[in-house]
Amino acid sequence: MKAIIVKEFGEPEVMKLEEVSIPTVDKNQVLVRVKAAGINPVDAYIRGGQHAIKPKLPFTPGKDASGIVEKVGKTVEKIKVGDRVYTASSISGTYAEFALCDENQVHQLPDNISFEQGAGVFVPFATAYRALFQKANAQQSETVLVHGASGGVGTAAIQWAKNADLKVIGTASSDKGKKLVKEQGADFVFDHSGAEYLEEIKQITDGKGVNIILEMLANENLTKDFEVLAMFGRICIIGNRGAIEFNPRLAMGKDASVCGMSLFNASPEDFQEIYDAIYKGLSKGYLNPIVGKTFPLAEVAKAHHEVMETKGFGKIILEV
Repeated sequence: MKAIIVKEFGEPEVMKLEEVSIPTVDKNQVLVRVKAAGINPVDAYIRGGQHAIKPKLPFTPGKDASGIVEKVGKTVEKIKVGDRVYTASSISGTYAEFALCDENQVHQLPDNISFEQGAGVFVPFATAYRALFQKANAQQSETVLVHGASGGVGTAAIQWAKNADLKVIGTASSDKGKKLVKEQGADFVFDHSGAEYLEEIKQITDGKGVNIILEMLANENLTKDFEVLAMFGRICIIGNRGAIEFNPRLAMGKDASVCGMSLFNASPEDFQEIYDAIYKGLSKGYLNPIVGKTFPLAEVAKAHHEVMETKGFGKIILEV
């Protein structure tokens, strides 16, 4: 089979398309014929060697994918050959024609969701759900500010929040991105590249600020976030790309809570809650993964440059 192989940590160009053996299925494992694979910023951090998780070299990147079950181990019960599925991580990596997974890493993909959309399910929607409900404890009628709302996690967060009857303020910096944020149901959309958006948020909240902020780029925004955070507000840090100097009095003055999160620290019980919520949302139609750009597997380096260097717009997908 064809697969992307990383033999050294580094820039996107270290990823090479090679011919490798199809993985062998053990008793509790599932082999998925990959139709599409999703690109996430975490994939780029792992490939570059900056992430806490450093897989043993060589490795095939990727956690998100969708496809059809090719083989199952003899003890696998919840998945059968021919099922349409999405992956929630993988043993062998998903940037490949086949991906080997543990049974608990493979989940049913409803018929109303395309394979391209299915490749954009797990990391974005699980991250947004965990941040909004399991970490920030969002409650009906509260107001949430989603920074970088046009990206994969951002659009997922809007969809979760609107279904839960939250008021949503989304930010993006391109006209295309702002249009997407509005289409996803955000009540207000602002350009976070301008200096005036913080004042505008204060005005629409009558000076009270927002209850929750989902922060995708903490090194740029965290200090500014406190200007529009309500008393007793919560900030959940989802993304960060550098160090900052921070005055803790900003949090003290508002009795605010600031939490970091990594999706893969979730407990098995939390993950099961997430999987159940995702399936329900996809099936009922209030979750609708947004596909931004697609690249062929051989152009994976371009896809990694795209996810890290351009303005967010939906999920970036590899066609396998």
